[in-house]
Amino acid sequence: LGDSSPTRIVCRTGEPSDMDDLEIVSPETARAVIVLAPREDPDAEVIKTLLALLNNPERPATPYNIVAELRSSESLEVARIVGRDEACFVLEEEIIPRITAQTCRQTGLSLVYAELLDFDGDEIYFAEEPLLEGKTYRDALKAYDDSAVMGLWTPAQGARLNPPMDTPIAPGDRIIAISEDDDTLRVTNALVPVEESALRRLPRAPERPERFLLLEWNRRGIALIRELDNYVPQGSSLDVVTLHLQASDMLEELKPGLQRLRVSLRAGDPTERALLNDLDLPEYDHVLLLSRSDDLPSQKADARTLITLLHLRDIGEKQGRRFSLVSEMRDLRNRDLAEVARVNDFIVSSHLGSLLLAQLAENRHLAPVFNDLFDAGGAEIYLHPVEAYVETGRLMTFYHALESAARRQETALGYRKASAAEDPEQNYGVVLNPKKSDPVVFEPGDRLIVLAE
Repeated sequence: LGDSSPTRIVCRTGEPSDMDDLEIVSPETARAVIVLAPREDPDAEVIKTLLALLNNPERPATPYNIVAELRSSESLEVARIVGRDEACFVLEEEIIPRITAQTCRQTGLSLVYAELLDFDGDEIYFAEEPLLEGKTYRDALKAYDDSAVMGLWTPAQGARLNPPMDTPIAPGDRIIAISEDDDTLRVTNALVPVEESALRRLPRAPERPERFLLLEWNRRGIALIRELDNYVPQGSSLDVVTLHLQASDMLEELKPGLQRLRVSLRAGDPTERALLNDLDLPEYDHVLLLSRSDDLPSQKADARTLITLLHLRDIGEKQGRRFSLVSEMRDLRNRDLAEVARVNDFIVSSHLGSLLLAQLAENRHLAPVFNDLFDAGGAEIYLHPVEAYVETGRLMTFYHALESAARRQETALGYRKASAAEDPEQNYGVVLNPKKSDPVVFEPGDRLIVLAE
């Protein structure tokens, strides 16, 4: 790992599901216990470890703070019975397909999620604010100049992202917001004026059926298609290209349950240039490239992904077409190698799963927030054209975008500048939680990052 300061890492050898071995690391004194899923029989081993932690007759009465990784949703009910109120769970096999499904239709969304989950920038905090009692959620949006309110936590309903704008704030309620630190989440009431002439409310473009191309296959393919079916317009289609032996049977079993998406399969190797040339790539709205992770080590799987990405970039340049491209990688270190392909979004599955585990270990109350964000039935993050909200080419503050979004029953969290979309030094143009009173000029092609149903 290299330099891990200021954290001291201590390694112990033992069986995680053995009570005597667990005593060596004194789990009862830990701020959080993270249980990772091993490669062999992962969910059963995680549940055994939970049993060893929680059913030790000599354990203290103080509840544990456990975050555990599971592979299959079929194990979740049993895990919850064992974990009771002391454990929360991360199902990578469900969360990663959800993120991929949302990301493939919205360029830059993976960057927003990475910004929310890592510990380098701003993070999500909860805070009770007496100054806002008796006011509404809409009032709270404008009360913080350098924090982005995204929801409310109430004792009766728990966490609610982007609630109705007239939702009252009562004693005991907490503000959910993105902020630099917990002590920067403070009311400022900057009262920066908003000029009506700068606001816009252009109608959304009518939805039309979309065409998707899914290259390669792995165990998350079925979950990904199910999630896509929740988002796409009626009549959309998805073509799968893979040599995976079980993909055909799995897709045939899946098709009757799909409501909006029509799926077809073509046998072929996505690393072969002749096959890619024959696919008529410019006709697709979105191209998704999965990692062949079921039967290959991480580095070999990423090597195949890189080859396909380079072919796709070259084809796009020669045909003069930049199609939306989302790629899954196994190893975060290979992302820098893939930058040459200028992919719109990367989904590094193991990295996102690890970030989520770390966030919940730090604050388990974030679990319902992330569940809402990644669930098709809750409030989700969208990147909409900024010209639908405010006048472009005009000097203003972010309060203008915030007010325009609130009139649509949406919560503005930031923006993405098109001029910096390919610049890693500027986080590819993504600005989350901007200081609202700072001047900004939006240009055509910029996107507003909002929470919306």
